[in-house]
Amino acid sequence: MVESKEHIEFIDEKKEPKKTRKGSFRDVLDGSLLTNEWVVRQLPYIIFLVVLAFVYIGNRYHAERMVRRNIVLQKEINDLRAESITTAAELMLISKQSEVAKQVKERGLDLEESVVPPKKIVIN
Repeated sequence: MVESKEHIEFIDEKKEPKKTRKGSFRDVLDGSLLTNEWVVRQLPYIIFLVVLAFVYIGNRYHAERMVRRNIVLQKEINDLRAESITTAAELMLISKQSEVAKQVKERGLDLEESVVPPKKIVIN
C-alpha cells in the first residue's frame, strides 16, 4: 500500500522590492515621496539647503535696504555740501571791508572807518 501523504510545501514569498518612481507628481501629491527612504536619508542636507536659501534671501533684503539708505544719505550729503558752499560764499561776501562799512552805515552804528594804518607794538 502506498501511503499517500499530503506533501505540503510552504513557499516563502519573497517580497519583491517596490519599484519606486522617484519624484512622480502623484507621489508629491499624496505625500509618499516624503516617506521614501532616499528622502529621509537626505533630510539633513535638504534642511541645510532650506536654511541656506533663507540666509540668502535675508542677505538680499538687507543689502537692498542698505543701498536705499546709502542713496538717501548721498542725497543728504549733496544737499549739505551745497548749503555749506552757499553759506561760505555769503560769509566771504559780507566779510569784505566794503560790505562791512555799508552794513555799519545802514544800521546807523556811528562807527567810522580808520584811515590810519595800525601800528605794531614791539616789546623787548
